Amino acid sequence: MSQPTFTRRRFMKTTSSLASGMPFLQPRKARKPNLLVLWTDEQRADTMAVYGNTRIQAPNLNRFAKECVVFEHAYVSQPVCTPSRSTVLTGQWPHASTCVENNIPLPAQIPCFPEILSDPEYRTGYFGKWHLGDEIFPQHGFQEWESIEDQYAQYYSAGRDKSAKSSYCQFLLEKGYQPDQDSGVFSRNFCSRLPIEHCKPKFLEMKTCDFLKRHRDEPFILYVNFLEPHMPFNGPLNDLHDWREVTLPPNFDDPLEDNEPLRYRRSREQTIRSVNQGCDLSTVEGWRQLIARYWGLVAQVDRSVGAILKTLADLGLDDDTIVVYTSDHGDMMGSHRMLAKTVMYEESVGVPWLMRIPSLGRRQRIIRGRFSHIDLVPTLLDLMGRPMDHAVPGQSLVPLLRGGKLAEDHVYIQWNHRPERDAAARQKKKTAAGEEGGGGNDFVRTVIAPDGWKLCLSDRDKCQLFDLNRDPYETTNLFDSGRHDEVIRRLTQKIHAWQKRVSDPVAV
Repeated sequence: MSQPTFTRRRFMKTTSSLASGMPFLQPRKARKPNLLVLWTDEQRADTMAVYGNTRIQAPNLNRFAKECVVFEHAYVSQPVCTPSRSTVLTGQWPHASTCVENNIPLPAQIPCFPEILSDPEYRTGYFGKWHLGDEIFPQHGFQEWESIEDQYAQYYSAGRDKSAKSSYCQFLLEKGYQPDQDSGVFSRNFCSRLPIEHCKPKFLEMKTCDFLKRHRDEPFILYVNFLEPHMPFNGPLNDLHDWREVTLPPNFDDPLEDNEPLRYRRSREQTIRSVNQGCDLSTVEGWRQLIARYWGLVAQVDRSVGAILKTLADLGLDDDTIVVYTSDHGDMMGSHRMLAKTVMYEESVGVPWLMRIPSLGRRQRIIRGRFSHIDLVPTLLDLMGRPMDHAVPGQSLVPLLRGGKLAEDHVYIQWNHRPERDAAARQKKKTAAGEEGGGGNDFVRTVIAPDGWKLCLSDRDKCQLFDLNRDPYETTNLFDSGRHDEVIRRLTQKIHAWQKRVSDPVAV
């Protein structure tokens, strides 16, 4: 059933106007839709109830999901920070933006969403982690800038002040904290040990709510990026979830056979020999303790998201604001006994993706299928009434949300490195790896088909083929089984055709 255009909130506004002497039912001036993008760093999809996890204390995210379009399976363009962020903000593939790995600055000539929309009436802001170069300096069409990271000064452009401090650093200095770094800034470990009211999520919450209040009468575009639940896996809510009650991933004990990529197996072995935040990852107990901490960071973000959404509602902006919630990549967090990202397993490349779209109503709709972040920018352009920019390679998902079909129904994912930097290391590892190959600087191109088949082609490491319908936790690599040659041929052709279409120069 369609939503009524005259909501209770607007009825209350109108009756208030009557009490103040204004004409009853005075026409409300139509306003352009606002955009609020809330996103996290390293949050895998199964960290809220709508994606199957009812154990994490995330009531605000769970309540928000009940009012959203929820994409059943959402994927990043590349499972690491900088490349993925470049796609979310520009709508470009990492190879096209040149942001193929971490700490590569986004070129000035590659426009971000406010620049693509190009509407001077909008007030714009970017708050939180950026990780696309010149971390603490306003850029790419964002007028207001609140930064939280000080560890990227070595990557600043020529002429930038490397001694300048982030907004969050200034906040902590004003609170009387003494920096723990010789450069006069605060480390992530230091910040993770602070009281919750002085942690990064609370800082971003305060800045965001202030922005919303100041711009309540203007159209706005605001991106808010939380560092959490990214490492260090530590915070004030470490003990919120009893680690003894933590459920391990279903593929926790998957051994990673010899036909899995060497890089993945090396990463796994390194992880299970490590101690992370006091958690011994050679033991089941250590993994449960670390996962409980990760859940605590999700809960910490949840509290600040709840406060932001409440402020949006209190200001009467709900009916005028598109709200997006997603993450830049996932985290293995015990799946295959691995940690972090950079691999093509579902837990690394999959993220939550929710959108509350006033024009489509305030009810939960699970959109079945598999979807890519490459389509986020064109979808937002469509929702905000701007003609499709043909320089953006993705497609709008709005026709699908309104009952139609999409032109592209396959998902593509990249893994890249900078070959000019890695040439010597590549040759060294090639010699060390012997005939097996791989183990480091490989290129990977992945396709996931609507029928659930997933093919990962590597230029020099092991390739992978999974039937996600029968093996959703990817415990059996079928690439060398000899039983699915036709599937491999079909999906290889898909990858190569896509590469040609998007001018991807990598040979796999």
